[in-house]
Amino acid sequence: QFGKPTKIIRTAPNTPALVGEGLTAYHANELVSEDEVAYVVRLLESFGSALELKESLLDVSATVGGSSPVYMFIEAMADSGVAEGLPRAQAYEISAQAVLGAAKMVLESGKHPGELKDQVTSPSGSTIEGVQVLDERGFRGTVIAALRTAVAKARSL
Repeated sequence: QFGKPTKIIRTAPNTPALVGEGLTAYHANELVSEDEVAYVVRLLESFGSALELKESLLDVSATVGGSSPVYMFIEAMADSGVAEGLPRAQAYEISAQAVLGAAKMVLESGKHPGELKDQVTSPSGSTIEGVQVLDERGFRGTVIAALRTAVAKARSL
């Protein structure tokens, strides 16, 4: 019946769920019991992890977790390897593994991403040279602006 209170659990999955590494944010309304939420969480965890958020943050989660430029970043990393002589298949493998490993370090070490970055940036080293170029060209600000634009679009849909 239209207008009748209904149990709703809204979810915001992302495509890494296809390989068992998704993160699905969810929000249950007040009509859903704890047992029902637990059942849905078990289902969501069958293809990754689940994270409870306020409903107003589900669009943000879906955008940051699913519309992020990570694929473009991997492609750009691989292109730099190809430009320096790596065969394309190996360049993609190295780049994707670097992102996977870095993500795992963030999730499992409990350390701030900046601290992990600092651990691999030695004085006068190659990493700090690359970081400097990214900072000079507005890498962080560009990523933040792109994702905030995507969130705004998601909220308008």
